Amino acid sequence: MMQKVSRRTWLKSVGGAGAGMLLPVGIQAGATARVLPLTSNTDVYVPPRGRSFMKFSFDFPEPSVEFEKLLFSFRLYTFENTYALDRERMSVEARVNGLDVHCSGLVWAGNQMRAPGKLHARLRKNGPFIEWDATAGMQQPIKSVAAIVRGVPRGKISAGGQAFFDPQDDEVLLGYPFGGGELFIARGMNSPVAVIQTGEQSFFFLSALNDSVRANRFYFQPGEKGYRVEMVFERAGWAKSNRIATPTWRAGWSTSLDGAFQPHFEHVEKAFHLPRWEDRDDVPAWLRDIALALSLHGMHWTGYVFNDFTKMRQILEWTATQIQPSRVLVFLPAWDGRYYWKYPEYEPDPRLGGEEGFRTLIQGGRKMGFHIMPMFGTNSANDRLPGFSKFSNATTAQIDGDPFFLNWVDWDNDRHMEGWMPYMNVGVDSWREWLFSRISDVIQGYGVDAYFLDIAGGWEDNTKADMHAGTKKLVGDLREKFPSVLVCGEMPYDALMSFIPLYQVFSENAYPLAFLKYARSFQHLSHPAPGRGSSGVHESGFRRFEPSTLSLSEHQIPTITVVNDTFDRYRSVMAAIIARANRRAGIS
Repeated sequence: MMQKVSRRTWLKSVGGAGAGMLLPVGIQAGATARVLPLTSNTDVYVPPRGRSFMKFSFDFPEPSVEFEKLLFSFRLYTFENTYALDRERMSVEARVNGLDVHCSGLVWAGNQMRAPGKLHARLRKNGPFIEWDATAGMQQPIKSVAAIVRGVPRGKISAGGQAFFDPQDDEVLLGYPFGGGELFIARGMNSPVAVIQTGEQSFFFLSALNDSVRANRFYFQPGEKGYRVEMVFERAGWAKSNRIATPTWRAGWSTSLDGAFQPHFEHVEKAFHLPRWEDRDDVPAWLRDIALALSLHGMHWTGYVFNDFTKMRQILEWTATQIQPSRVLVFLPAWDGRYYWKYPEYEPDPRLGGEEGFRTLIQGGRKMGFHIMPMFGTNSANDRLPGFSKFSNATTAQIDGDPFFLNWVDWDNDRHMEGWMPYMNVGVDSWREWLFSRISDVIQGYGVDAYFLDIAGGWEDNTKADMHAGTKKLVGDLREKFPSVLVCGEMPYDALMSFIPLYQVFSENAYPLAFLKYARSFQHLSHPAPGRGSSGVHESGFRRFEPSTLSLSEHQIPTITVVNDTFDRYRSVMAAIIARANRRAGIS
């Protein structure tokens, strides 16, 4: 039964980080300032004490409702401006276990202007959880919507189940997936859940219960007693609309780490149909026995050769004396020549030994019992290579229409990032069909056991097509054609694990079950090689190799990066790593 409730009972106009304070938006977290009325356009600027992000230079307070000791409000973002709820056009209705918030008008320019628009939000208590969602409509396309939550406790934060960190007085931006469109600004989340540890047995969590892959960003603005959190949901950029509906957002408390994370991943498992590792039918039997990953680096972007096909064959012959070859996954980065520069031709490079040398390596390695996996780029293409016009319509523009390039690497070391590689959209038919054709040719022509999809987790909201759906179709089409061939990806996010079972990269997590329940991983191709710690074809150069731990990871398949001097100078270290891998796998 619906009951009218006085606006005065539920509405508070707040703009700062502290719950219940009548502060304008511009007051910085933790600041000491006098309380100002809503109608005031004055502001007291207090510089943040830690890292901060861009924000308005004027007051734009949002009217909020109080529910379960938290304050909630909303903002709408179009492709031309920012809008908040008009306090004079809001009503709140009590329902069983919750509230309904209705707003029949919007404001912009810091409450100076009004605009037509509607928003309906539902807040409710669902067992131990606080849940809410919103639908909105305007007379123009809506890009995204933010739920603004005040009263969130401060503490150490885990983004998507990764290790906890203490932000101190820094503002924090978390993004899902692939940084949520802010790759080098936001901390990445493999799933849109943030857990805040406030004590040894005290955890608060915020999550977005998506049923499709969409950009989510969580922005934490610290105050003296709590965070002001913006939970931004961004619509699919290829499907503009004057209406938007958010996923269900959730918050709650738990006395255990498992209790904070498990409810979110139970939703993820059901929403994206994630198979448990033990039950996966896309895992070949041999993968379950893999004890070692051997990363044999080919050619650097500059053309520097680390190992040609002949030397790779010699390394495999020696490795077979140290471990049963059937327990080894052989990963081949830059087998096709200049790393990334030759994407997406995917042909064995003549300087490495050409087609005949590559065939000899694959056939000889497989005859010994090794499982071999060459590398392909999911979304990388050099637009200066012949043939680019065949799929040039698949370049990526972000949701606002700005071109998106894979321009975050300084390959030539001129201290300027390269700009010749547009980011390709695997959701577009021309690009996906090109990849399908090239990967198929390599599987058929050389008989490899697996293929690796570089930056498979690099989902971007864009104007053309859904990259997640495109990746899923590519993998599904290849599996239909080659049912026994394994797919491996780089950089997992939750929904990706529904059809890719193996990954390169798995960070040390606060909640390993978020990954290990469904998939496995080996260490990144930039993993430091024994000795000087070379990252091989990767752009990171040299990193520290730790002799005492052999630079191995607790939750990942032991991995050896083999560069130009690894086999010749550090064979004893290779042998020690293999011995450790044998012991881990229970091999005598």
